[in-house]
Amino acid sequence: MNYRHIYHAGNFADVLKHAVLARLVTYLQQKEKAFRVLDIHAGIGLYDLSSEEAQKTGEWRDGIGRLLDGELPPEIAAILGPYLSSVRALNSGSELTLYPGSPKLARMLFRPQDRLSAMELHPDDYETLHRLFDGDFQSRITELDGWLALGAHLPPKEKRGLVLVDPPFEKEGEYERLADGLARAYRRFTGGVYCLWYPLKQGAPIKAFHEALKALDIPKMLCAELSVRSDRETTGLSGSGLIIVNPPFTLKSELDLLLPFLKARLAQDRFASSRCFWLRGEERATGGA
Repeated sequence: MNYRHIYHAGNFADVLKHAVLARLVTYLQQKEKAFRVLDIHAGIGLYDLSSEEAQKTGEWRDGIGRLLDGELPPEIAAILGPYLSSVRALNSGSELTLYPGSPKLARMLFRPQDRLSAMELHPDDYETLHRLFDGDFQSRITELDGWLALGAHLPPKEKRGLVLVDPPFEKEGEYERLADGLARAYRRFTGGVYCLWYPLKQGAPIKAFHEALKALDIPKMLCAELSVRSDRETTGLSGSGLIIVNPPFTLKSELDLLLPFLKARLAQDRFASSRCFWLRGEERATGGA
């Protein structure tokens, strides 16, 4: 309940998460039928990068700031197109002031038939999020512990959907909670696409977390990780990862292109790294760059 994403909005972790989120939304739109995005840790939805909090850390400058600074190779521009177009649409000219959180980004990409369910537990953040979407009939904003939504709100009535699980990792045991939450949700909605975010930092139990996920016996799970610096010199965030359940068939090849580019563009020291591999599914060989 103490976490405030405004200090971190637009950082390197947001870049990876939101680039993939945008790809998943556009993939679901290949079929005419409606779908629902369920964002269970939604935050406030829109972030002012000129605010005192964002300026205090300036993390966005080494994230979205670097991505918008300079030309992109054509194949990377195509992959990042939905994400970067949404960011630019919120800002006039070349000045970067506003940055969309996950619910706002997804909503900006929607067709008229698509729907959003966003959950936020923090009372002040819920009120801000609710005001942002007030009057939007395609969005439902709920003041709720998002972990409860993995049971009560699945499956969505559309029977198609994307579930984003992006906890603040304030408490001990969040990696275990993430695996348990996925197990519970998948039993209710096996056909859904799931995107789970997790931090990479010194001492993080990543190997045990991956083993716990593999033990769930979910047929297709893709893992993408990006580290921008060594974790030896800091106890803070050095990178982040995503687990994508039931990923689009094109996503692995897209990430094989995107991750090395992000590693090079967002690196903060020579130990930056990236990898994309199947935890379960298409192949077992791991890749790295």
